[in-house]
Amino acid sequence: MSYLVLARKFRPRFFSEVVGQKPIVRTLQNALLQERVAHALIFSGVRGTGKTTLARIMAKALNCENRNGAEPCNTCASCLQITEGNSVDLQEVDGASNRGIQEIRELKDKIRFMPTSSRYKIIIIDEVHMLTTEAFNALLKTLEEPPEHVFFMFATTELHKVPVTILSRCQRYELKRISRKDLAGHFANLAQQEQVQIEPTALEMVVREAEGSVRDGLSLLDQIFSYCGREVKVEDVVDVLGLVNNQTVADLADALLQRDLSAVYVLLEDIYNQGMDFKRLSNELLSWFRNLVICKINPGEEFFDLPEDDLLRLQQSVSGQSLETLTAIFNLLLEGLEKAHFSAYSRLSLELTFIKIFQIGNIVPVGELITRFDNLLAEVPETVIEQFSQVTTRTVPVSPVKQAQPVPSAPAPAGEKPVSSPVATVELQEASPVSTAAQGAPVEVTPPKAKSAVAVQNNAPIDSQQAETQGAASSTVEQIEKKKDIRRDWDGFIAYVRERQPWMSASLQRASSVKQVGAELVIQFDDSIECSLLRQKKYIQPLTEFFLDFFQKNLTIRFDVPEGQDCEIAAENGQKPHLERRALANDPLVLTAVEIFNGQVGDIRIGPRFRKKNEQEKTPEAISPADTHTEE
Repeated sequence: MSYLVLARKFRPRFFSEVVGQKPIVRTLQNALLQERVAHALIFSGVRGTGKTTLARIMAKALNCENRNGAEPCNTCASCLQITEGNSVDLQEVDGASNRGIQEIRELKDKIRFMPTSSRYKIIIIDEVHMLTTEAFNALLKTLEEPPEHVFFMFATTELHKVPVTILSRCQRYELKRISRKDLAGHFANLAQQEQVQIEPTALEMVVREAEGSVRDGLSLLDQIFSYCGREVKVEDVVDVLGLVNNQTVADLADALLQRDLSAVYVLLEDIYNQGMDFKRLSNELLSWFRNLVICKINPGEEFFDLPEDDLLRLQQSVSGQSLETLTAIFNLLLEGLEKAHFSAYSRLSLELTFIKIFQIGNIVPVGELITRFDNLLAEVPETVIEQFSQVTTRTVPVSPVKQAQPVPSAPAPAGEKPVSSPVATVELQEASPVSTAAQGAPVEVTPPKAKSAVAVQNNAPIDSQQAETQGAASSTVEQIEKKKDIRRDWDGFIAYVRERQPWMSASLQRASSVKQVGAELVIQFDDSIECSLLRQKKYIQPLTEFFLDFFQKNLTIRFDVPEGQDCEIAAENGQKPHLERRALANDPLVLTAVEIFNGQVGDIRIGPRFRKKNEQEKTPEAISPADTHTEE
């Protein structure tokens, strides 16, 4: 007889031989004892955890002639036929190769007949998620109301791919990965039966490589036994499987934590000479640092499925290391090793990642830094702190902004209402905006990146401190003017105007070109009729407000038409918005807010403060000057 691999030779024949899966085994045994076995069962879980094995044991138990409680006898004709794989009443279907609707139709035709020599017909479909949608649909009715002599048992590694309509008709059993302890005990018992001596460390390496799968572990043991013969050592497992010794990974992690770069390079050279895979080393190192972080959070055993020696080594490594340091190194490894996986130079990428880890140094928690700072301040005399505060703090002789009232500007000419100076809206870092309700246009003041020393001319006498603040605000206005480009954002400006004065945007769309010439915005029309309405005083003022609010550029508007046609704007008609903008930037309250909060002026908007989209849909003839000038 040909050689049987360990996975087939030691396949469980009784429920008691199943490794792990105790809750599922107990449920199946009780169902057999109480005659409550469902007509359709589905077993799911990762590879090698016992899905098909449990289905076969259940098939034996259902058809066993001399069942001992819930356990099959494995001696009757039915059990022997199932064990040998030649039972007529047990049909195993590979869902990967028999996945079409035609195969399901043939299966349905076969189950109509009564079993030949057994009590029930058992249908086992492995990898059932591979069936097509049509095949699943053809199975639905039969699965919901099968004949009394038929039991369905499904196995799948991807339960999420099975339709919900199938799952609702089955009793589900989700198998878990086998624990390290159960795998180690099972493999040790198997090695003893095979008369092979294996070192505990070598056995732990096989268990770790199996990743909770019995079949994977048995395949590895088969390969190792063939290489080593009757005695298995750690070096043999490393050589055969190309694994990275856990001791090597722990030494490398300790060298990183102790900032011993020379030791790291020595270990890397040793790993390279042994022919180990650097990608496998990366995975092992990441897993080790993940365990280090968890061990720092909770050094107990409940979070680990590791041998005692590894757990002790973890506890020794994390002593004296802060959680922030471990987390930072773990993050660098995760980013660097991910690049190393796709790099043609895995070793170089790995070395670069280690160098970055050496550069970060120990991470000190923020809370500890604050505590140290408080302790230092506690030792400084109060007189020194008061003197330092007087030197670094500049007193502004004004009341707080939140209590400030609108500051009246210069007396207005006869026949006009006095205009109140607007109140600034101040935005601070790490604080909510501070504002006061007052009439006038909003001016935003935000913290600057750097102060400007440019002073702004003003008719009112000001001291040097106010001049410096004025200069900072004016310099900020100049920086804001560079935000938008006239040619690039002209369509956006037309849309902005359309939301407020649709007829005005339609007139602007007829412009043949637009450009900036010096301090002027030149809008060119082919016919003077197209700009004759816009140049009037009551319309050019709101147009100038729209332009200043949108572009934040301090430009005057000029219309240009060919052949010298008359479309000039009176000098005094378009100047009021510019004067208001300048007055807002130089308002004493705004300058005070800039000085108090060490900020800078943001956008300056001179239009009505609460103007809404399509607020006025009036014809040009219906608009009066009162509809367009700034709030007063």
